[in-house]
Amino acid sequence: MINRYIFPCLIALATAGCTTKKKADLIVHNALVYTADSVFSTKQAFAVRDGRFVAVGSSEEILDRFTADSVADLAGKPVYPGFYDPHAHFLGLGQVLYQADLVGTDSFEDVLNRLKSYKKNHREAMWLIGRGWDQNDWPDQRFPTRERLDAEFPTIPVALTRVDGHAMLVNSKVLQLAGITAQTRVPGGEVMLENGRPTGVLIDNAMGLVRRLIPQPDAKEKEMMLLAAQKACVALGLTTVSDAGLDRADIELVDRLQKEGKLKIRNYAMIRLGEPNLDYYLKRGPYQTDRLTVRSFKIYADGALGSRGAALRQPYSDRPGAYGLMQLEPRELERVLTLIADSDFQANTHCIGDSANHLILELYGKLLKGKNDRRWRIEHAQVVSPEDFEQFRRFSVLPSVQPTHATSDMYWAADRLGPSRVKGAYAFRQLMEQNGRIAFGSDFPVEAVNPLFGFHAAVARVDARNRPAGGYQTENALDRPSALRAMTCWAAFANFEDRLRGSISSGRQADFVVLEQDIMKIPAEQLRNVKVRQTWIGGEKVF
Repeated sequence: MINRYIFPCLIALATAGCTTKKKADLIVHNALVYTADSVFSTKQAFAVRDGRFVAVGSSEEILDRFTADSVADLAGKPVYPGFYDPHAHFLGLGQVLYQADLVGTDSFEDVLNRLKSYKKNHREAMWLIGRGWDQNDWPDQRFPTRERLDAEFPTIPVALTRVDGHAMLVNSKVLQLAGITAQTRVPGGEVMLENGRPTGVLIDNAMGLVRRLIPQPDAKEKEMMLLAAQKACVALGLTTVSDAGLDRADIELVDRLQKEGKLKIRNYAMIRLGEPNLDYYLKRGPYQTDRLTVRSFKIYADGALGSRGAALRQPYSDRPGAYGLMQLEPRELERVLTLIADSDFQANTHCIGDSANHLILELYGKLLKGKNDRRWRIEHAQVVSPEDFEQFRRFSVLPSVQPTHATSDMYWAADRLGPSRVKGAYAFRQLMEQNGRIAFGSDFPVEAVNPLFGFHAAVARVDARNRPAGGYQTENALDRPSALRAMTCWAAFANFEDRLRGSISSGRQADFVVLEQDIMKIPAEQLRNVKVRQTWIGGEKVF
């Protein structure tokens, strides 16, 4: 006699089975899913519920276990964890979108033409602000001077920031407003002179004399800028970005816009160094929501190589006697790092030159004392002395680098550094090997927003034109799995977000991107042209 409880189940097995399917919000199947999990596995499908991955597996497994109102058959298209940019300037990108765009100018004449066009379309502007020029891309690679600006724009203040954000060209109107003369001295900065008069070029901290005069956008204007930056980022597959140096008011604006549902993109906000910010945040401790992490201070040790502000241990090869600039004195750096060491915050220090890297590694080591999980970072880690690489491993220091800096700078980096010293520059593989991790960002708007440009630069070590033939210092190229990890799970680790996201794994937030082509397999020369089909944040399609 058949048990009366077993009989109904036998009937059900003949139809849909005894097990009821679990309800999900979204099922993605028939895809090539690069999970970026601990073993770098590939799967075919996953289910999402309440903004998180609840299962990852084969298409058959996921479709057998789950049902959802939204089911996507991707016809074999590749899927990756949402792309990270752990070192960028998200609000800065929004601001640049409302300024004169000087990126890609091929001469100073081109700069002037763009400024005239911008002014014609923005007659109400009280200042003429632009960013993106790079004299290294021009036939005449000397710094420009103010004379042509004075002739074209004699009455309106003009302030033009170099592409790296570490130099500014201004006209005489600005010099007058700021009170800058040949006698002006600024610690950690330089007012460049020619024939005993200011040329209009200001390096690093000297730019602060001008920035405090430039009219700042209000909260409503910043909201527009942030939303414009978000639109640009999600269209390129970015789901988590960073803001390398924000004040409290801007952090709170980002938090508010995220909570209101206007900002979907996640943000890792580094706090701008300064006494008010130190006092406020050190008392309160780190802050984290689903979309915002605030647990690090951004510190500037030196300037940039392109403007010769990076601090070097020996003089610049193309400017004898010049060593670059430290933006903070060693004693002040040690003071603020000690305060951070006594808290739960992370230190993220901008270091370009080998002198800056050497000093900060010494200070980190003094405070961290050995292996640790503080995840203190060096941002850029651009020029490192041979003996200093092991310090990253010894003190568990994470390198946060920008691969496109290598392919942007490679045409003139050896001129600045010489043939021997340049071998320790842009050494991404050697840096990765210290702790088995590296984080890839872009530093946008210094470089392009597109994270695939960085992926291409890291694995092929060539620029957008696929030059030079054979690649640049290819001993420091990364394999593709490592490069993908560097912009997903390793970047999440560098942000203390590895338990939240960074991989397509059960329990992680459902951030993912669908591409037209598989960046793990296509020829390297095609990587920069791959299009994003879809971007999802927390199980919501945002592009």
